Amino acid sequence: MWQIVVLVLALVWLYAPVLSHLIGQWVHDPNYSHGFFVPAFSLYVLWQERDRLRALPLRPSWSGLPILAFGAFVLTAGVLGAELFLSRVSFLFAIAGLVVLMYGWNHLRATAFPWLFLLLMIPIPNIIFNQITFPLQLLASKAAAVTLPLMGVPVLREGNVIQLPVMALEVAEACSGIRSLMSLTTLAVIYGYLMETRLWARVLLAVASIPIAVVANSLRIIGTGLLVQYWDPEKAEGFFHAFSGWLIFVVSLSLLFLLHRTMQRLWPPEGSR
Repeated sequence: MWQIVVLVLALVWLYAPVLSHLIGQWVHDPNYSHGFFVPAFSLYVLWQERDRLRALPLRPSWSGLPILAFGAFVLTAGVLGAELFLSRVSFLFAIAGLVVLMYGWNHLRATAFPWLFLLLMIPIPNIIFNQITFPLQLLASKAAAVTLPLMGVPVLREGNVIQLPVMALEVAEACSGIRSLMSLTTLAVIYGYLMETRLWARVLLAVASIPIAVVANSLRIIGTGLLVQYWDPEKAEGFFHAFSGWLIFVVSLSLLFLLHRTMQRLWPPEGSR
């Protein structure tokens, strides 16, 4: 037990700067505010599975040391190269190595889901983030440019800028939908785990959250265009703009729930009425 305590304390001391910076990003960056839910849910899963984990035989393996060493190498590379993603991902390797070293590979396999779920708490690298957000901006602006003329609003689109008769709407990075996409995917994984026992249904709910978030964000841009054209251009900013984001996210959650209900009706779980 004292060896376990020493290893855990050493791990906490080693990763304290990395984890404190990560939590700071959750607090200050709205794109990753869902990060608080990720470790909390992983701990909840471990608590729910505690009886099954206790029943597993202890098979500590020295093969956990190379995994720990690899995590330390990735941490060093991330710190020296000022690459936050590498230093944060190395924490997951360190956890895996520690589990194998103290409990064995059977425990790592048993806790694979909550361990992998921790990936969702780590912000993706900026180079990948930008490669995702700009296509989402173009997709939302194209959807608005196609739909708004059908509702009597003439539109001229230039990239991610939508020219309306009264003003120009720019689908900025904050309106790309990446925030709701990542949050909805995280909640879809949580929802699937809590409400489904079938693996394929859980995977389908997680995958379906992506097009649902994209469609919902496109509806938000379309609604903003209608608001500007037929009511007041100033309403496109401020409270109504922020409120529409929350409203669309609630709509996305409702669509995810309706999808799950449809799946249950078409393919009811075994033993259910």
